[in-house]
Parts: sequence; structure tokens; C-alpha cells
Amino acid sequence: MTPPDTPASTATGTAEPAQHRAEGKISYAVVIPTLGRPCLTDCLRALADAGEPRPDQVVLVDDRPEPGEPLPLEAAGPLRDRIRTTATGGRGPAAARNAGLAAVGTPWVVFLDDDVRVTPDWSRRLTADLAAADVRTGGVQGRIHVPLDGGRRPTDWERGTAGLEGAAWATADMAYRSAALRDVGGFDERFPRAFREDADLALRVLDAGWTLRRGARVTHHPVRPADRWVSVRVQRGNADDALMRRLHGGDWWQRAAAPRGRLARHAAVTAAATAAAALALARRPRAAALAGAVWALGTAEFAWARIAPGPRTRHEVTTMLSTSVLIPPLAVAHRLRGELAHRRTAPWRGAA
Repeated sequence: MTPPDTPASTATGTAEPAQHRAEGKISYAVVIPTLGRPCLTDCLRALADAGEPRPDQVVLVDDRPEPGEPLPLEAAGPLRDRIRTTATGGRGPAAARNAGLAAVGTPWVVFLDDDVRVTPDWSRRLTADLAAADVRTGGVQGRIHVPLDGGRRPTDWERGTAGLEGAAWATADMAYRSAALRDVGGFDERFPRAFREDADLALRVLDAGWTLRRGARVTHHPVRPADRWVSVRVQRGNADDALMRRLHGGDWWQRAAAPRGRLARHAAVTAAATAAAALALARRPRAAALAGAVWALGTAEFAWARIAPGPRTRHEVTTMLSTSVLIPPLAVAHRLRGELAHRRTAPWRGAA
């Protein structure tokens, strides 16, 4: 009978890890979903230079919707003969990681993003992290470092990326016990983008009785180039927040250690703008002006909250002003779309 304080899968799924611990060996695989971005070359080179003990397998999951240029496998150097590639046709990072998980046979699987660079001592520190895990540990997170330009204040986009340093269970560098992942059916493929799918997985692993901890290894996550409208596009993630609420309840923010965001204020600003337009059409100019003033003040406060900590260059200020007008209504619209789409969504049971 399985002890009550041990995950059910421990009795059947950790014999292999115990054997490896007895032999003093940690067996692990690395899974890297990719869209074939140029940064993959640097990612593979850093992994090749990370020293011993090397991963038993490296699975590159090509998630481009259409075939593109060949992946830079030669950048993996001494790991080249351990690489396996598979394609998922643009189904998103959750499905890509599940495909990678299905391709490995090691007790541990480490998920890396294709835009990270592990440190030269990463392999040694990783295996030390995994060796320190007890049988109830389902996952061990790496420590993410986002290098920024120390000569100036970071931009809004850079600050957003730097938030990964404090994020819980981010799959930029996250090692999971394979048995824990199979316990919960892997990643929920209904999360279509690289947003919240890692938090959802972590909560399900914790709910299944496993524990999660932070390790000592460090991985660098450079800020990728982005155009001025990137903050507008990422508002689509509000639909994923609706899915999180449906699956994990209204307190999922606290349980996943995720920032709450400004959705309530965005809703108020959007309501003021809508009211101003409606009142103007109803020929109530004073009420319309008042609602318009509330919208203007709310938008100005949001813009200044993003401008004040930044470099305040002309480009940054212009970007913050223009996107601060668009973000509130788009955030609300995406959230409503998500609430409608996921109103009857059932818990994830694994890919069919």
C-alpha cells in the first residue's frame, strides 16, 4: 500500500530514479520547443558547453506551422549524436513539450526555452539539484537571470522580461520528474501560447501530491528584440487567465505566485470610454465630458506608471502613450472572449 504522504505514482514510477541514485548517476533529458529562431543556435552552443554530466537525450520540438530552414543541429557540438527532432506543426508550446516528453525515457526531463543560455557549470548544478530531490519532489526550477543594460533604465518590455527572475515554475528552465508529468497528463494543450501553461502544470502537479522546489543552477534569459506593439499583442494572454480561473478557481493567482495585473482598472477605464461615447450619442454633453475625463485620467495614470520607471526616450514615451490607449479595451475584450470560450471547460486529462 502506498504511504498516504507519498504521490500514488511513487510506488510504481520511481524505481528507476532510485536505482540511478544508488549508482550515483542522475539520468535526464532536455526538451527544447522551438520556432526555429536564430537564438536557438546560442541555446544549443551553451548547452554543449555546459560540461558533464551531459543529458542522455536532447529533443528539439519544431513547432513551426510550416517547414522552414533546417534547425542548427551542428551548434550542439558534442551533443549532436544525442539530438532527436520532432515536429508538431504549430500546435503551441504546451503540445510541443508533450511531444518532447513522449520522446524521452529518462526519470527526469528538463524543459528549456530556445532563447535561454545555460551557464558553463549548468550540468553539474542541475544534477546536484536533482540529486537533492526526495521521492516526493516532482520538479526543480532553475534560477533565471535576465541581463539588462546597466547604463540606463530598462524599457517596459525589458522590465516585463525581467519579471521571469521571480516567476514561479517558469519552463524557461524547469526540471520535472517524468512520473509526475505522466501523473497529471502533461501540459494542458488548451493553452495555445507561452503563457500560463507552466503555472497550470505546476498547480496540477502540486494538487497531485508532489512538491516543487527551486534549485541552485542559473540560466540566462536575454531580452529578445520586439517592436513597439508587442505589449498590445500579449494582451491575448487575458483569455488564458480566464482558463486558469475556470480550472483552478479565483485564488489561482496566490497559489501560482502570479502578479494580479490591472484588469479591474482596465475594465473601469474601458467602461468610462464606452459611457462617454454612449452619452455623447444620447446628446448628454456634460455627462459625456465627465465620463471622458475619467477615461483620460485613467489612461494617463496607466501610461505614467509605465513611463516613469523607464528610460523616457522619445521612442519609449511615444510607445507607452499609444499602447496605453489600446491595452485596456483589448485586455477586457480578450478576457471576455476567454470567459465565453472556457465557460464549460473540464479539467485536463491528457492528450487524446
